[in-house]
Amino acid sequence: MNRLAPRPACLFALSLALAPALASATAAATTAGTLDRAFLFGAAQPAAPLPMSEFTPPAGARAPLHAFEGRLVLSRERLLGAMQVHRDDYGTSKSAPDILRHLPPFDFEFVTSGDALVPVRRGSIPSQHPQWEYVLEPGRLWTDPADGGLTRAALPFSLEERNANCLHNGVMTFLFDANGQVSRVAYQVSSETCAYLKLDLWGVLPARYRIAKVARTADIVSAYAREVAARLPTRPIEALATDYPGADPAAFGSPGEVPREDMTAFGFVIDGVHFVGGCGTRAGPYPFCDVLDLPSYSLAKSLVAGLGSLALAREFPGVLDERIVDHVPACKSAGGWDDVRFRDALDMATGHYDSPLYDEDEKSSAMLRFFIPEDHLAKIEFACRHFPRRAAPGTQWVYHTIDTYILGTALESFVKRKLGRGHDFYRDILVARLWGPLGLSPVLRETRRTRDQAAQAFTGWGLTLHRDDIARIGQWLAAPGGPRIGGASPFDEAQMRIALQRDPRDRGLRAIDDSFRYARGFWAHDVARYIGCPQPVWVPYMAGFGGINVLLLPNGTVYYYFSDGEAFRWAGAAVESSRIRPYCKGESD
Repeated sequence: MNRLAPRPACLFALSLALAPALASATAAATTAGTLDRAFLFGAAQPAAPLPMSEFTPPAGARAPLHAFEGRLVLSRERLLGAMQVHRDDYGTSKSAPDILRHLPPFDFEFVTSGDALVPVRRGSIPSQHPQWEYVLEPGRLWTDPADGGLTRAALPFSLEERNANCLHNGVMTFLFDANGQVSRVAYQVSSETCAYLKLDLWGVLPARYRIAKVARTADIVSAYAREVAARLPTRPIEALATDYPGADPAAFGSPGEVPREDMTAFGFVIDGVHFVGGCGTRAGPYPFCDVLDLPSYSLAKSLVAGLGSLALAREFPGVLDERIVDHVPACKSAGGWDDVRFRDALDMATGHYDSPLYDEDEKSSAMLRFFIPEDHLAKIEFACRHFPRRAAPGTQWVYHTIDTYILGTALESFVKRKLGRGHDFYRDILVARLWGPLGLSPVLRETRRTRDQAAQAFTGWGLTLHRDDIARIGQWLAAPGGPRIGGASPFDEAQMRIALQRDPRDRGLRAIDDSFRYARGFWAHDVARYIGCPQPVWVPYMAGFGGINVLLLPNGTVYYYFSDGEAFRWAGAAVESSRIRPYCKGESD
């Protein structure tokens, strides 16, 4: 949580109707070509946000004349910069406008790979800024004759809220040459995936280019090449009608399900092809959709808590039956946790709650005492002590991010006991055994953590993803034979079948109403009434705060969207997927 603007991190409401949305926006009315050479070497500041085309290689862009290797350093970030607020539920723009509108210090290394400008450091980068932390992504280099022999760079980046998971996406651009000459750097943030804070940030900052040999340049370049090569082939969502005659692309990303202005990105994966949509901003199409940073929020409950637990269960079959009190001293001293197992926390059925009603506990003001603190001790003490014991473990599902946090704490303890004190649950299980072998993007190497010596992974929120990451993870999980790495399952297969609704004997606990289930960190919804099937058809899916859904459909297709208008509608896409490839087959696999 941002210390300036307390807010719950993982609330979300679920509802299903028909059809999601293509995100685009009207670009600001500004004359094209504002960021020319004269402007970037001048002293003026833009009066308003510019069209994203100002940060985009033009159609006639030529190969870069110069390579960039060394450090780019920005200055005067506390003095320069403008802000336009579109939504601010917690009043941060009024209580601390100067903090909100200025960037964190910027001093980072970059290398060149062909026409790509590649940051040496990837993923979320910790900062002492009270509001923002950077995520840097690979950009483009090109030459335009109008730039007078200089090379132009465009660099995508995101601002992630400190101690939170909202991502605000932007682009920088500047001119440079081989001798270290560099123009000012113009930047602009015009989109986000954030339900409670929507704003534009823009400005032009003085810069220095410190030419220097970067260590491991060859390794960085080859790693970037592997990252790009590993991505699924993409096609625009409109091409679905051509590739699958009779298919209706409008059923995916329809404004009838998610309002256009709230959609960040969406996609549909079928037969190994990623049909993509969205990627708009308030200033026009985002120039770097492949590396647009997306927040997981509660997708992490499935991706980290769920997959991490089931990966450990393959190597240590009894891990889900471990007692929480044997690994979390705060819960042992709190009392009432002696018979609560890892599996109960994974299923959000610890028996500790105030209200059994969906979302009542999660959205209570008391939860700010969990989300706001940046240290592990404050979080775990609240998580173990706040809610009283009201039911036997494993009997009552209640949506609780704190249950997943307690589980993450217990899993960290388990990993250190079994693998050694120097090991880490997220890095040694998720990154080393899953994300690495799958060749996912570098942004998944890190997750949000407490800002103390414990560095406890949040477990229930805090990942950063690219659209290709979620498309490939979804395709992997939805595969008819189950997820495999090197021909073998990295998970306890019996437990994974339960998580993915492939065991008709165990659909998980009732969640919200009889048409929803929750099992091993994954949601499921019975879509039989939407597709006209006489038998129940359970669709496993992942969901996150603000309007994030990832459907693992029974026909092996995947539909996802990232939005921030708190809409959780996807039945129209589920119906269209079944029209393309019917999956009304009853209870059998």
